[in-house]
Amino acid sequence: MADTGYRQLRTSRANDVMGTIVRTFSYIGKRYRFRFIAAICFTILSSLTGIISSYLFTPIINNYIVPFIGQSNPDMSGFMRMLGVMVAVYSGGLISSYCFSKLMSLVSTGVLNDMRQDLFRVMEKLPVKFFDTRTHGEVMNYYTNDIDTIRPMIADGFPTLITTMITIVGCFAFMFALNFRLTLIMVVFFSFMFVVTYLLAKGSRKTFAGLQKQISNINGYTQEMFSGQKVIKVFNHEKQTMDGFMEFNKKLHEYSLRTNAYASVLMPINANLSYIAYAIVAVIGSKMCIEGNMRIGDLTSFLLFVRQFGGPISNLSQQFNGIMMSLAGAERVFDLMDREGELDFGIVELVNVEEDREELVETDRKTERWAWKIPIDPPKYVELKGDIRLNNVTFSYVEGKTVLKDVSLYATPGQKIAFVGSTGAGKTTITNLINRFYDVEDLKGMITFDGIPIKEIKKDDLRRSVGVVLQDTNLFSGTIMDNIRYGRLDATDEECIKAAKISNADSFIERLPHGYQTMLTENGSNLSQGQRQLLNIARAAVADPPVMVLDEATSSIDTHTEKLIEKGMDELMSGRTTFVIAHRLSTVRNANAIIVLEHGQIIERGTHEDLIAQKGRYYQLYTGKAQLE
Repeated sequence: MADTGYRQLRTSRANDVMGTIVRTFSYIGKRYRFRFIAAICFTILSSLTGIISSYLFTPIINNYIVPFIGQSNPDMSGFMRMLGVMVAVYSGGLISSYCFSKLMSLVSTGVLNDMRQDLFRVMEKLPVKFFDTRTHGEVMNYYTNDIDTIRPMIADGFPTLITTMITIVGCFAFMFALNFRLTLIMVVFFSFMFVVTYLLAKGSRKTFAGLQKQISNINGYTQEMFSGQKVIKVFNHEKQTMDGFMEFNKKLHEYSLRTNAYASVLMPINANLSYIAYAIVAVIGSKMCIEGNMRIGDLTSFLLFVRQFGGPISNLSQQFNGIMMSLAGAERVFDLMDREGELDFGIVELVNVEEDREELVETDRKTERWAWKIPIDPPKYVELKGDIRLNNVTFSYVEGKTVLKDVSLYATPGQKIAFVGSTGAGKTTITNLINRFYDVEDLKGMITFDGIPIKEIKKDDLRRSVGVVLQDTNLFSGTIMDNIRYGRLDATDEECIKAAKISNADSFIERLPHGYQTMLTENGSNLSQGQRQLLNIARAAVADPPVMVLDEATSSIDTHTEKLIEKGMDELMSGRTTFVIAHRLSTVRNANAIIVLEHGQIIERGTHEDLIAQKGRYYQLYTGKAQLE
């Protein structure tokens, strides 16, 4: 269910304990409400059967066992009836316990399923910046450790809390009925237990939240180190890696000690208070029986209530660690869910059009002709051509560290624009801004697409019109055909094969045992780096966008392969506005314009011949008199 999380409860801050609990249980919602109510009913029934069964010892001992003492042939019929009642009560309690355990298991599993769906849905809407500033391990920790820790609170903690409350109330009611003075003793001990539990819970909350954070940190570090094992071994950094792990593990160990200390102390304290209360009640109650102020059956039931009274509190103490971990995990999950997704105030859509009497008309039919639909009355259609312009753009990822300074450039439809410059000069930043992975702040410039400010274009529609081939390849589990089709999910097999031929991937695919049906594993680890990049290019080709961004697209391809695909790349870029970022200057010679960037500013612009003639920065780089840093 998409909205099972009840987003209206976002006003409950995630760092508020009550708000976290309420929000967690709000996931039960309509989908699990009846199962949950049934589970609570069985929990109440199970608790009541335990209380009633303890009280039944009073009439059995007082009315049957004590009177039977000294009788040679007592009438056992009434006694057997009472035993039958006890068997029925215990059987009802057993069945109730099984039912509520089964139902709560179904409810908790369903709730965690819904939470993961909501969390993934939220993450899909988060800006690229969120993922740029976190390791994969940290992100995965939300789905594994943080959400899994919530299960004990739903499946065990809440039923135990209900059982404890019912047992305490029921036991006190029956104890008051049996003996008022002994009950006052239990009130004193119960007050001690409550104060101890409250103080420990209050003091441990921050510690458990810190533990969850440390688990996230060590997961992120471990994932990063395992992914970079080859680099670690090549540079003999095993010791430094181990030292880093030991540092993270030391912090985790310290937090684990603190959290376990809270959990370990609570259980013995409450258990010993319960034992002391039992011993005192047993001594005083026995004295009262000897003096004739209390019957043996009453004392027996009262002592059973004392033990029963301490049992749920001990169980709750045992689950203290899990409940605190659950709250810490839930706070982290809800904190992430409350993060703002990508803001998109765009209103301009990308639609299929056809020409009717020299006018563009929107159509549901796939025409291979696109236009921007501006929602005015009547709607205005601007044909998608690929005219992109940056006007006085200044941008910073982090305040105070400017990446682009007053950059202005243009790319007319069908032009190939190449960016050249040192690392950090701002080349990739420009393409990030064109895709709206990041947005330019108001008053710091403007980017237009076919004359329309890109902030007015819906992000999904904008990105549908821009194909991107990155230096880092990302392939998914599935066949080669599936990975090529990822560029356009409705593409036919023939279109995918055509795209593979354009990128020159077809030749190596056909040599594979299963051709296009070859399964890829672990981001295409069964292929070479160059082959993975060829598939990446084919995926962009099948998308057939009017604008193409090639960010070091051929950096992982050897010179021989690069020459083989040069013709195919030219075909891919033909008629499209193309932005190329490349360190190999030989790949940008035929660009319509080469833009040289340094320190976030454009220092040169022109064709290859123009820039060579100027004998500036590009000339120095091309002739080898200077090197890209």
